[in-house]
Amino acid sequence: MAYTSQYSFKSESGRPDYSDLNYWAAHPWKKDPSDSIPGRLLNEDRDSVADVFFLHPTSYTQKSGPGKKNADADDSYLNAKTDYSSILYQASAFNQHARVFAPRYRQANIDVFFNKAMKPEEADSIFEIAYSDIKEAFEYYLLHWNKNRPIIIAAHSQGGRMANRLLKEFFDGSAEPVQKTYKNKLVVAYVLGWPVPKEYFTTLQMCIDSVQTNCICSWRTFRKNYIPPYLKKEKGNSFVTNPLTWTTGPVHAQRQLNSGSVLYKFNKLYKHTTDAQINHGLLWIRKPKFPWSFLYFTKNYHAGDINLFYVNIRENIQQRLRHFEKQ
Repeated sequence: MAYTSQYSFKSESGRPDYSDLNYWAAHPWKKDPSDSIPGRLLNEDRDSVADVFFLHPTSYTQKSGPGKKNADADDSYLNAKTDYSSILYQASAFNQHARVFAPRYRQANIDVFFNKAMKPEEADSIFEIAYSDIKEAFEYYLLHWNKNRPIIIAAHSQGGRMANRLLKEFFDGSAEPVQKTYKNKLVVAYVLGWPVPKEYFTTLQMCIDSVQTNCICSWRTFRKNYIPPYLKKEKGNSFVTNPLTWTTGPVHAQRQLNSGSVLYKFNKLYKHTTDAQINHGLLWIRKPKFPWSFLYFTKNYHAGDINLFYVNIRENIQQRLRHFEKQ
């Protein structure tokens, strides 16, 4: 089906129809916020030798009604909110060397992550609905649009949770036919804002440098020496990448290695905003430096997992693709 209208559409079944471009927040065959480029990068070299399959974070944050824990994929307000937040500020980080595909999906409400009264099986059923959409979208993409192109998986927060499972089912191990078919197409996976437990994958490994391919990068960003109470039970059992060095060791990376951050103003790049160091299964940074940052008191930089390292990510995609093409 053709792309007909930005937000006025409706699925009769309630399930997204991924042949309809309206059910893609980002797609190379329509103009969308993922196409945007911060002003200072307009003259950079650009190509589209690979595809990025981007899974957006939770935007369904408004209070949900009884039994309404999954978003409607055709909710016009929610889709606009998604497009002009994560698709603009996050998915665009991957557009220099790749076509960006980002499916709309029946995401879980943010309450599902923090509601201690909710039974685990109820939460699992809600996440299952979200993942079923993502899997269907990925399979549709593979069948109709991949055409044997290199693949990058990129995701943040709830999208990161979904990405872990997608990677497990399509790219991990060697027994399943679908894994044999697609495993060698994976350039890299950026699973951000969500943990990658050390025992989760069988054959997929963390990237150990800036050029390795068929591997995973992951981090969650917090102020130095801060561990949120809800993460203390992890006891550091998560893989972490330092996005300033692309290594997994505890070496401190100075802020001079930060090539550029995109913060509140999309067209403004700030260089050398943060340092970075891995500790306790998290990425710790000192308080970022940018105009008026002395008014910035948060210790949780979850919303900035991509934006704080925006240009470093763009540079790293180029590095890994060059190595992938040589292989």
